[in-house]
Amino acid sequence: MVEKEIAAHLLAYNLVRTAMAEVACLSLIHPRQLSFKAALQVLRAFAEELCRCPRSHRESRYDDMIQSMARHRLLHRPGRVEPRVKKRRPKNYPLMTKPRNVLKKPLIKQRAKIDLLLR
Repeated sequence: MVEKEIAAHLLAYNLVRTAMAEVACLSLIHPRQLSFKAALQVLRAFAEELCRCPRSHRESRYDDMIQSMARHRLLHRPGRVEPRVKKRRPKNYPLMTKPRNVLKKPLIKQRAKIDLLLR
């Protein structure tokens, strides 16, 4: 079932990208200049309407959808590159290999000794 769900997500992703490519071709722009998120929202908004409208109005609604998708362009942001590195570093503590109560006992004793010295 997990494989089917992943396949369904990949299919949906490719369908959205295909719609974006079609819109980009009709608008004479590069597909990467269109917002994926906005395209997905437009498709969701128009999906039900396209199913419900009569066949005679479907072509005009489809044109409206394409125009709406074409309006959502990404801004040109030069110099936007991000390094491919991990930000979080591994912690300098060992793994917990014993139960918590066993590991706490020496710490509690150590704290008690420090408290006695500070009095």
